[in-house]
Amino acid sequence: MALASNRLATPQAGKPRGKLSKRFGRFAIAAVAAFVTTEIVLTICVGPLDLTSTWAGLISWFSGALVSYVLSRWAWKRKGRPDLLRETVPFWIVSAMVVAILTVATKFGYHSAGWLHLHHAGRLLYVDAVYGVANVGTFLLRFLFFHYVLFAGSAGRAAPAAVEAVASADPGPEPFAMAEAPDSGEDADSGDPDLDRWRSRHQVP
Repeated sequence: MALASNRLATPQAGKPRGKLSKRFGRFAIAAVAAFVTTEIVLTICVGPLDLTSTWAGLISWFSGALVSYVLSRWAWKRKGRPDLLRETVPFWIVSAMVVAILTVATKFGYHSAGWLHLHHAGRLLYVDAVYGVANVGTFLLRFLFFHYVLFAGSAGRAAPAAVEAVASADPGPEPFAMAEAPDSGEDADSGDPDLDRWRSRHQVP
């Protein structure tokens, strides 16, 4: 019995880890796509458009946030119309906190590039690097929030299926099966030889 319970528990114990790694992998794809979008837009804003740090950070953040929102719903298998209060609003609140961090990082990149006397391509690469480090930190924080808070409901829907699988593996109520054997034995042999012969002669069970 203990061996059977261990065999049932081992696959179930491995499922949360597998699901976590799968979600992390999908969210990593979403984050990379959003990061590439923000870096491209930031480079355009800082270089050809020559925008200020505030506008460059805001525009690049908003572009990446749109990509992140669409791909994050795909990462956690959310389909259909999103829930405004439970999903959309919290996502953009977290995104607003992220943009505050990234804006500060962009400002730091601008000012520190001036302190280091960087210009042209060197300035662009340095600001992009500072912005990228800030993105890595916010990536980890966003994944933890999305997996354990925002999209936690979708991760817990498989629990009833696991319970049903364990129940289907139950061999059944053995006490009732054991209780049937003595009853059938009593009906076959009453203990009275004359009565048993009369039953067999008249084919009475």
